[in-house]
Amino acid sequence: MNILHIANHIKQSGNGIVNVMIDLACEQSMLGHKVAVASEGGEYLALLRQHNIEHYNLDQTRKPMQMLQAFFHFQNIVRRFQPDIIHAHMMTGALLSRYSKGFRKYKIVTHVHNEFQKSADYMKVGDTVIAVSQAVAKSMANRGVNERKLRVVLNGTIGSKRNQRMEGISLKGRSIVTVAGLNERKGIADLIEAFNIVSGQCPESELYIVGDGPEKERFKTMATQSSSRNRIHFEGFQTDPKKYMSSSEVFVLASHKDPFPLVLLEARESGCAIIATDVDGIPEALDFGNSGMLVPPKTPDKLAEAILNMLNDEELREKYKRSAEQGLDFYKVERVAKETIEIYEDLLSDKYRMISRREEMNGME
Repeated sequence: MNILHIANHIKQSGNGIVNVMIDLACEQSMLGHKVAVASEGGEYLALLRQHNIEHYNLDQTRKPMQMLQAFFHFQNIVRRFQPDIIHAHMMTGALLSRYSKGFRKYKIVTHVHNEFQKSADYMKVGDTVIAVSQAVAKSMANRGVNERKLRVVLNGTIGSKRNQRMEGISLKGRSIVTVAGLNERKGIADLIEAFNIVSGQCPESELYIVGDGPEKERFKTMATQSSSRNRIHFEGFQTDPKKYMSSSEVFVLASHKDPFPLVLLEARESGCAIIATDVDGIPEALDFGNSGMLVPPKTPDKLAEAILNMLNDEELREKYKRSAEQGLDFYKVERVAKETIEIYEDLLSDKYRMISRREEMNGME
C-alpha cells in the first residue's frame, strides 16, 4: 500500500515524535510498502533515502500565508503520491490531511504522542486514532474521542535504524544520568534538588544531564547556585545518548507528564538500573515497576531516597539492571510497524474488498 507520513520536520534533535515516525517509515518500507514522508526536512533525510523512502518538502509554519501555501502544496503531494493512508503525527499534518481530503479515498490515521498538549484535541480528525499507551488512550477517550476509533500501539525502539552503536564513555564517580528535554515537564528542577540531597550523603556522586531545551539556562543557573555545582554536568544534546546510559550506575527520568517515553526503552536496552516517575505511560514502559523503580512525581525527597537506595544497595541495583533487559523483544520496531499496518488494513478493508470483487468480476467475463 502507499503510506504517506506527515510531520513538521525530520530533524535529528531528540524529538520522540519524529523518531517514532522515522522508525515506522523505515520498517514499513522494509516490509514492502511504498512509503513517503512530507515535512520541512532535516538530518534524517539521508536515512530515508537509504530505505527508498521519498521525501516531499512541506513548510507547515503556522502563519496565514505559509499555511495557505502548505494547503495547496500538500494537495499536489497527494495527487503525485496517491496515498492509501496518510499517517499524521502532529496537529498541523492532521488538519491538512482532513481539509485536503474532499472526495479522495485515502484514510487518515492520527498518532497521539503528546496528549497533554491542548493541540491533541485536533487529532480527533483521524479515521483511526493511535495512542502510544493505555494511559493516553484513556485520556483521549475522556476528551471525546470515540473509543471505537482508538487503537493502542505501544512504542518500540529495539532494532531502530536510527541507532548508531557507540562505545561507552568514562563517567566520574557514582554516576547518575538523565536524558531528557530541558523543560519543566521533564522534572529537571526536581532532579537537581534531589541530587543536592544525594550528594550530601554520597560525596562521590555525579549528575549528568544529557539533552537540550528551552529552559536550559534556568536549570544551569539553578545548578550553579547548588552546593554540588561542581558535580552537575550539562552534556547537551547527544545523537547517541546510550553511551551515557551504558556507563551510568543509575538512570533517572523525573517527568511530570510523559505519554510513553522512548528513552526508557533505550535505557532498558542499555541495561540500566532505572528510576522514573509514576505518571502517564511510564509505568507501562517499565512493566509497572518490574523493570524500573517508580516514584511519585514532583517529590524530590522521595526521588533522592530512591537514588540513594539504588546507589547504596548493589544487589538491588543489579536486580533492576537484569529486569530492565527482560522482555525487550516486545519493544522491537518491527512489532510496532506490523501492528500499525494491521490498523491500516482494517481501515482499508472495505476498499480492498471492492477491488477484489471487481477483479473477480473482470475475471469471469
